[in-house]
Amino acid sequence: MKCLKFGKDGLNFIDLMVRQGNIDNPPKTPLVPGFECSGIVEALGDGVKGFEIGDRVMAFVNYNAWAEVVCTPVEFVYKIPDDMSFSEAAAFPMNFVTAYMMLFEVANLREGMSVLVHSAGGGVGQAVAQLCSTIPNVTVFGTASSFKHEAIKDSVTHLFDRNADYVQEVKRISSEGVDIVLDCLCGENTGKGLSLLKPLGTYILYGSSNMVTGETKSFFSFAKSWWQVEKVNPIKLYEENKVIAGFSLLNLLFKQNRGGLIKGIMDKLIMLYNEKKIKPVVDSLWALEEVKEAMQRIHDRGNIGKLILDVEKAPTPLMANDSTETSEAGEEEEDHEGDNENKERMPFIQ
Repeated sequence: MKCLKFGKDGLNFIDLMVRQGNIDNPPKTPLVPGFECSGIVEALGDGVKGFEIGDRVMAFVNYNAWAEVVCTPVEFVYKIPDDMSFSEAAAFPMNFVTAYMMLFEVANLREGMSVLVHSAGGGVGQAVAQLCSTIPNVTVFGTASSFKHEAIKDSVTHLFDRNADYVQEVKRISSEGVDIVLDCLCGENTGKGLSLLKPLGTYILYGSSNMVTGETKSFFSFAKSWWQVEKVNPIKLYEENKVIAGFSLLNLLFKQNRGGLIKGIMDKLIMLYNEKKIKPVVDSLWALEEVKEAMQRIHDRGNIGKLILDVEKAPTPLMANDSTETSEAGEEEEDHEGDNENKERMPFIQ
């Protein structure tokens, strides 16, 4: 074990699902949320090698990341490259390891293949786009809310509005479909994704954000999403030469004991970062006191890249027309481009 004094913590959609209880076996309260962070080594356990007090590091944590001091096993800790900031480091592990493992370990991405990724403007979506650019001649299809298109249009080959009929749009460009579908939405998108796969293509489910609509856990949203999932027929998969898979990084780390595998992936990713081939996209920094507003931004799907909690940051003063009330809207709200008063006070990283 090692103890780390942390200054930056990554905020992920899974944190929102944990808060709402939309996960299997949710932890009992009270609890400290958070699964990734960055900071400085403050203390080392007996027998820990390869690290020294004062090292700049980033780490995975099985909850408890949103704190000033965190203890975590050494196998989940990685040194930060010299050119990487603490904010970038807090945005790095979850997004890039998830993207890398889905593309290269599960789907075997190679030159000339094509990928469809939902929520292309999010942290994982942007990591997927960057990693695809490291392989020659990979075509990336992405879906995102229209107000994000200008900011992310250069990161993907073809970009569609999330409310458009993306199945027809993809087939208009590529009649056979795509080689890889990365789905964090679930629900009706499962059937659509499978229908878009080429022979020998791979569909990977790595989230179920369609289950998150209101401010609390909704049985209706859960049931609707479950009902819309196409019932997979193994014989049909066999006949059409298609692969369906799932990926959960947290389960791989903390339930299935694959920390050694993840360490190897992190080494590859850090090398790509040092070669300036990938770079975390940070949406904004938030004080711990602003976690409610930060989670609302994720809930409304308003972020481009990763939100970071900064334990040293002072809260941003509210403007007169700001509201601290949370919205009851969910997926649909992300298309409201007119929420400009709220966006003006967001502490964006320029």
